[in-house]
Amino acid sequence: MSIVRFKDLCVDVSCPSEMAAFWGRTIGLTAPADNPNVLVGDVPEKTVWMCKVPEPKTVKNRVHLDLVTGSVQDLERAGAKVVSPETDEQRWTVLESPEGGEFCGFVRETVPAYRLMELVVDSADPEAQARWWAGVLGGDFSSRPGRPYYWIENVPGLPFKYWVFVPVPEPKTVKNRVHWDVTATDLQSVLDAGATLLRPKDDEIGWHVCADPEGNEFCVFLPPAKEA
Repeated sequence: MSIVRFKDLCVDVSCPSEMAAFWGRTIGLTAPADNPNVLVGDVPEKTVWMCKVPEPKTVKNRVHLDLVTGSVQDLERAGAKVVSPETDEQRWTVLESPEGGEFCGFVRETVPAYRLMELVVDSADPEAQARWWAGVLGGDFSSRPGRPYYWIENVPGLPFKYWVFVPVPEPKTVKNRVHWDVTATDLQSVLDAGATLLRPKDDEIGWHVCADPEGNEFCVFLPPAKEA
């Protein structure tokens, strides 16, 4: 039984309208006329918020998106820059958004209208991270023999197929520029599962900022009756 349900994604940016246009082109989402800083799809879970922040990007993102594309050139025309081309060993292309945020493009013959394939999280212990999030979100924990990465799939309400956790040697040093929001019936269940409360709801924000066991930030939204 899941403790939380995925709500949406958030991306820290310097120029929300410009980045909404970029991610809208690459993911296949649209920005409402009355709010150009958010992307929406055919279900609420596909929402992606562009969150304006004062601090610039300084290190490699520990959370990134993997997208399906018809060609790398399509992503370049949308405004992306190639960082590491596809090779026989690396079956994807690493790119950067106009503000330097890393993401990966997977070239496929068939490209859906909505092109977000998976969310990838750098981890010190990817197996433990995948098992923790599988327990919190529900879904199936998966792995492949001889491979160091782990993932969860079949998560209720998840707007992409896989949530992947990969090993990296470097520790987390700054706030993630990509994070996710979840809904829960109560905050204590999330904390009892092993999350840490970083900032409770206050007069400025209407949600609780938490971190998973490796410090990845996520926001917890509660039903109005639970906020009292």
